Amino acid sequence: MYILTIDQRGSSDDVDRVPELISELAGLTSEAFERSVGDELQGLVADPAEVVDIALHALRSGHWYVGIGIGSVVLAPGASPREGTGTGFVAARKAVDLAKTAAGQVPLSVVSGSIGRTAEVPQHAREGAVACAHAEAVLRLIGRLVQERTPAQWRVVDRLRLLQGGGGRHGSQKEVAKELGITEQSVSRAVLRSGWQEEWAARPAAAMLLAHAHSQIEGDR
Repeated sequence: MYILTIDQRGSSDDVDRVPELISELAGLTSEAFERSVGDELQGLVADPAEVVDIALHALRSGHWYVGIGIGSVVLAPGASPREGTGTGFVAARKAVDLAKTAAGQVPLSVVSGSIGRTAEVPQHAREGAVACAHAEAVLRLIGRLVQERTPAQWRVVDRLRLLQGGGGRHGSQKEVAKELGITEQSVSRAVLRSGWQEEWAARPAAAMLLAHAHSQIEGDR
């Protein structure tokens, strides 16, 4: 499992955005997210592709720090994530704290729960930590594209994504142009400048790196 801890940025000077994000995430995953403490929410997710979806959705608004922990999870069936223990939860806490210190960078971090458990770190655990770092790097690159999009670009790519059902394939630019009352050239320009194609080409790579990290850290238990 992947543990995501997501904390609101500048919450002392802002409204409470936790309920809204929890509602939005229900459309991205069947896994439950809940408030853990203060303006923070937490959830356990099994699918690495969903982890990518959730992380990028949170980064889009610019209101959240995103921490992704990979490690062991001890949680009774039906219990709240707040009751969970294990190295994965420790890693997720460290990850969100690191995200808060990423000055000038995309506020996301991926941390392995295997490093530091014993004096002798096995090779597979070291490889898992390296995979975490690689996944973090790719997610930050995609996150930069997501965070730098203009409202006009989002109107175009959101319509494209809706038309093609949420996958990485392109929707009909002609149809989007007609719906939005703009030219096909404007749609094409928005797609190019928004990094839409690059984002969807890179999403599977981020998910693959997360899956590889998980297999190394937890041995696919």
